[in-house]
Parts: sequence; C-alpha cells; structure tokens
Amino acid sequence: MSKLICSAAIRGAHKIVARAEEKWREAMDKWGPKQEVGFPNTAYYLPIIYGITGIPVRTLGDMEQVLKLCRRLLPPPVREKVHLPYLAPALDAGMATFFAEEIIEAIKYLENPNVYVHGEEPTDENIWLGAADDIIMRKRGVEFVDGTAPGFAAILGAPPDTETAVKIARELQEKNLYVFMCSENNGVRMAEQLVEAGVQVGWTTRLVPFGPDTSATVFSIGFATRVAMAFGGIKPGEYRRILIYNKDRVFAFVLALGFVTDEWYANAAGAINWGFPTIADSPIPQVLPTGICTYEHVVSNVPHTEIVSKAIEVRGLKVTITKVPVPVAYGPAFEGERVRKGDLHVEFGGNRTLALELCRMRRMDEVQDGRIELVGPDIETVEEGGAMPLAILVEVAGRKMQEDFEPILERQIHHFINYAQGVFHMGQRDIVWLRISKGAFGQGFRLRHIGEILHARFHQDFGNILDKVQVTIFTNEEDVRRLHDEARHIYQARDARMEGLKDEDVDVFYSCVLCQSFAPTHVCVISPERPGLCGAYTWLDAKAMYEVNPEGPNQPVQYGECIDKLKGRWKGVDEFVKKASRGAIDGYNFYSVVDSPMTTCGCCECITVVLPLCNGVMTVNREYTGMTPCGMKFTTLAGTIGGGVSTPGFVGHAKIWIVQRKWLQGDGGIKRLVWMPRMLKEELGEKLVKRLEEVGMTVDMIADETVGVTEEEILPYLQEKGHPALEMPPIIG
Repeated sequence: MSKLICSAAIRGAHKIVARAEEKWREAMDKWGPKQEVGFPNTAYYLPIIYGITGIPVRTLGDMEQVLKLCRRLLPPPVREKVHLPYLAPALDAGMATFFAEEIIEAIKYLENPNVYVHGEEPTDENIWLGAADDIIMRKRGVEFVDGTAPGFAAILGAPPDTETAVKIARELQEKNLYVFMCSENNGVRMAEQLVEAGVQVGWTTRLVPFGPDTSATVFSIGFATRVAMAFGGIKPGEYRRILIYNKDRVFAFVLALGFVTDEWYANAAGAINWGFPTIADSPIPQVLPTGICTYEHVVSNVPHTEIVSKAIEVRGLKVTITKVPVPVAYGPAFEGERVRKGDLHVEFGGNRTLALELCRMRRMDEVQDGRIELVGPDIETVEEGGAMPLAILVEVAGRKMQEDFEPILERQIHHFINYAQGVFHMGQRDIVWLRISKGAFGQGFRLRHIGEILHARFHQDFGNILDKVQVTIFTNEEDVRRLHDEARHIYQARDARMEGLKDEDVDVFYSCVLCQSFAPTHVCVISPERPGLCGAYTWLDAKAMYEVNPEGPNQPVQYGECIDKLKGRWKGVDEFVKKASRGAIDGYNFYSVVDSPMTTCGCCECITVVLPLCNGVMTVNREYTGMTPCGMKFTTLAGTIGGGVSTPGFVGHAKIWIVQRKWLQGDGGIKRLVWMPRMLKEELGEKLVKRLEEVGMTVDMIADETVGVTEEEILPYLQEKGHPALEMPPIIG
C-alpha cells in the first residue's frame, strides 16, 4: 500500500482519536460517567463499535475502554526513512478512526439532541439527518435485500460547482444507488449544492445528507454494519464475519470529491476494512493491487464525467438500468420524490377529482400491443396547479396470463409511474393521487408517457406471462365515472375471491428466498392464509412471480403429507425448508409461535412474542418505537431473532396475517392477543374489528401502550375486560 497514503491515514487517525479524547473528557467533566449516550432509536448502540468489538456503549463511562482500544490500534506515525509494511497499520488506524468518530458523533447528540433531524426528510432549518434509526434502516435495508438498491456511494466533500454536483447525483440515482453525503471541500458541501439547485434530498430520494463534518462518515459505515447484524444474523463482536459480509453483499464505495485531507485518508483506510474502495477526483497516490477490496483499493484523478462509472467498475457492482421512452429521468431512486404545491402543474384524484386504475385480462385478438390512446384533453389544456379526472385502463393478453394476476399487475402501476422524475403517485384502485410537476411538464412529459411507461415496464417485468399490452387513458368526467362503476364491481369480486381462498384449496405453496442474499438460512413459504412476513408477497404474488421467472426466488412447494393440521406442518414443506436452508432448519409450523415457528428475517412487518404472565401473546409493528410488555422494543426483537432462525416464543409476520383466521391457530388464534400498539390497531381498522367479532371479542379488550408496557401493568386491565386468554389452557407447558 502507498507509503504516502498510509502515513497520511495514520496522521489523520491520530488527530481524530485525540479530538475524540478531548470531547470525551469535556463531556465527562460536565455530565459524569453514568450519563447515557447513543444514537436515536437503535438497538445497536454505537453500531460500528458494537458490531466490531461487541461492546455496547450505553454511557459516557463505557467510552473509556473504546478510547483505550483506539490508542492500542493506532500505529506510530510513519518515519521518513523507515520502510515497513504499511497496509495492516493503516487498516488498524482506519478502524480506530471510525471508533473515535462514533464517539464524537454520540457526544454531539448529547450536547444537542436536535443537532440532526429526526426522520427521513430535511427541514427548512436543518438539512442534516444524522444516524438512521432502526425503522429507517430496516425499511431501506429491505431494498438492499431485494436488489431495488444495488449499493451506496459515500461522498466526502463536493465537486467544484453545483451543476457537476447535480449531474453526479442524478447519475447515481439513475443507477438506483443510495448517496450518503458528508464533509466539505473548501467550505462547500455537496448536499448544500443540491439543495441550492432545487434538488430534493432525503431518504425518500436516496440523496441522504448525513452530516456537515467528516466524522459523519460513520453513519454510512454504521448503516452497513447494522445491515450485516439485522439481516445477516451476525452477532455483535463477530468482526470478521461482518467485514466479509459487507465485502461480499453490500456494494458500497467512497467518492472523495476535493482536496484529500489526512482525516479523509483515515476514513478511506477505515472503509477498506469493509471492502469499500475509494475513488477520488484529485491526483492522490493510487493503490491498484487487489486484496482487501474486490478490485483496486484507491483510484484517483478520475474526471467527474467518468467518476460514477469508474466507481461502479472498481467495486464490481452490477447495475441494471431500466430504459423507458420518456423525456424525464427514470428509476427507483425517484420513487420517493414529492411534488409540492408550488411545483405542481396538474394533479388527479387526491380528493379533488375522481381517479382510478384498472388492469384487465383480454383475449389475444382484443389487444393491440403498444397501442396507447388518450381519450379526452391532455395536461397542457389545464391551468397551472389545476386538477383533472383520470382513469387508466391497462389491458393485457398472454398465453400464461391468468385472471388472478390482474390485481398483482395493477399494484405495479404505482411503482412504475412513481419512478419517473417529477411525477408523484400514491394509492391504487379508485383512491389514486397523481401529480405532475412543472419541471416534468416543461421537459415534455404528457399523459401519453404514462402509457409508454406501463407498456415498457409490463413487458420488461412480466414478459413471461404477457404477450400484449395496451393502455387507454381517460380524462373526460363521463368516461371516468363509467369506468369507475365497472371497476368497483371488479374490485369487490377480487376481494371476495381472495377472502375465500384457503390453504386447503390449493395443491401447492410457494417459497420466497429473496432475503437469503442477506439472511442465508431464512426460508419463507407462502400459502393463501400465510402471506410473506415482509407483507409484500401473497400466495398469488408468489404464483405470478414464479410464472414470470421460473428460476427465481419463488418456487412451487409441494406440501405433501400433513403432519399437524392444527399447527400447520407438512412433510413436503419441511423437506423443502431443510434443503433451501442448507440443512440449518429442519422445518417449522405455519400457525404457531410456541412450537417450531417459521424462520424470521429483518424484513418482517411485525413480531409476535409469548407473554407467559398474561397467558397470551403481544404483537408489535416495525413503526412503533416504544417499549413493549416483553421488555424489548421492536428493534431489539428484530436484532435478536431476525437472522433467519426459528425461535420458539417469537415469530415475525405480515401485519395482514393478524386478521386472517389461521394466525396462531395452533396456539389458540387471535383470542391469545393481549397487547398491540394503538397505531397498529388503527391501521388494521375494520378488518381487526370484524375478525374479533367472529370470536366474540372487541378491540378494547386488547391492551396497548396507553394501558401499559409491562405484563404487570396490563394484566389488571385484561382481568377487568374479561379477556378470553386468561381462561384458556396455559400457552406454555
């Protein structure tokens, strides 16, 4: 490794560790060793320190042993005339850098709890988002699991001008990468350049401004470290597994834009430990031999027009770009973009007009492939900021197409339209809200382009089952209302079909091993009454995806002989699970949390836990951040059981499964439910009310956080309400 790079990295590490020690001493003098510290709403404490060393830093006093470790890791400064191997000392210096920077950032939170914005979106007063909490990490981490986000770029500094900053950001977005930004170059920061240019930043657009200082680099590396623990099932302290996991599975790289300081060199050396190379726009020394990273470690003097493609090449990242014939940028990175009122050219639905979408299967001779027709006026006829009615009818035909696939294709309309820059889409069926920005309109985007998007994407994503796609867009009030009357009957018939479909009605279940890229032993098997635990896949979804990609993650599972009807266990499922988990899991029960429950990964929407004192169970959703009666928050639970293991007494699942009749059937079903967050009650709404009525219960019989967050607090309430779980046989034993 270059002597110049190593000597600079070691110098930078010494400076950063000294700064951390100074900040720590000041904090100790002010607050004392028992003062609690940490990043907001995470079960991973200071995640790099926790993941690599296994040390949970809970208080200022806990930081002392970490700072001593930093000193032990720091090599002496490189002497001018002494030639020694430099790679290992530089990597140790990089690791010490990250430990010290996490301490610096944690003390910032202590000094000012609002130093960073809490949430996914910047505010007008503060664009810096700081450490991603566990809700954001799990929500966004799923995109790394399913391939929607192939990796991330950690950017230090800023390019020389705003125009270049926007071009680099757009190119990274179009390649579906997340962009994590921190530090400055001559007082200029890339995130601030983007805001100045009117570019939306935040988690929803994948342009994430972590912090203004170089030390905010740890939020990027900490995110990657938590992904390994949350989705990979790696335990804190298993540093070798975490580093190898990141090299092999988390495709990230560092872009150094501007003059490379000693502190930047130290952070680059730290990133190499994770297998993340650095690509610079300045003429610094290079480290071209392979070794720790997949290919080169440091590549320099790369022109801004080539820096993104070079970084992708050096990291060994495979990026698939979807091309659609529209006049605006297109890709998943634009899905979270908002079109605000001041940017609005026209909108549809959103309580201003009627708007709906409908997908219908037709005979082959009824569909003309590529036919896109607009019936009614286009958007140039409306005044800026105006509203129009809208109905989108997508008609498809194919030899493998089935009527059951209609709602699956219809749900994709939301994503496909949302990928267009400057176009905002929310909802489905007849509760659609669509906005088109002034910018998109100015670039030439018209309603016909919605048809172009849907035609291209339906063929690209569902070409195995579709041969023809035609799109008709209606904007006349009379036509929209006519189609709406027809659509409502179709929606109702679909719902009745799905509600009536039982596990016993089908001959085959479907697997989903999509999450095995991050949780290698997790195997999800999906049935009509047991949806995927992420909430994204139903049995029909998995069936359709198998038809689309017969070699993909959704495979048919012949469930075969029934071993236990009540708990939901089949010989064929057990055989499949054992093979798909490479022998790690012998099998599991579909409908039990107590006895051999299904494996869980970090993507789950909810986690259900046995509460022995109350003779029942609690369930908690990912969005709820408070304490629960089992003594753990969702983040802690997910970190404990979310690595693809079967843990008796704990199981992850989809929200919607709670209101299905097979939910925990083997343990007594929904009558065992004694606690759930109020927000989850409200989200399930009438479905929960209806399901409880079927078993003679009401929603108020189930405790929530307003009643208590310990078993001792909620038990008197359950007794007062006469909860049926208290009269049922013991749930354990």
